[in-house]
Amino acid sequence: MPEDTPILVLTTVNTVDSGTMLANKLVEQRLAACVSTLPPMQSTYRWQGELCTETEQLLLIKSTRAVQAHLLSELERLHPYETPEILVLNPAEVSPAYARWLAESITP
Repeated sequence: MPEDTPILVLTTVNTVDSGTMLANKLVEQRLAACVSTLPPMQSTYRWQGELCTETEQLLLIKSTRAVQAHLLSELERLHPYETPEILVLNPAEVSPAYARWLAESITP
């Protein structure tokens, strides 16, 4: 895949401040072209043998394959969770104009 291939990274956080901090750092460092923060949602999961239900926010991080390794490393470093959810999705299609904007936003 070409280096400028778009990717979508999903992660969750438990506070608006955490989401804002991650979004700002990733966009400032040009590791993401855009980070969209979705409204609070309820997540139910098993953690250390116990059933947990928490309010979280989903972050949609738009980036490219060229910076994926650095993005994931920085996301793990900055993330407030001990074991953050970090999922990388490869879109089947992306409009050419959006893909150009995305690549231009990542490249300094």
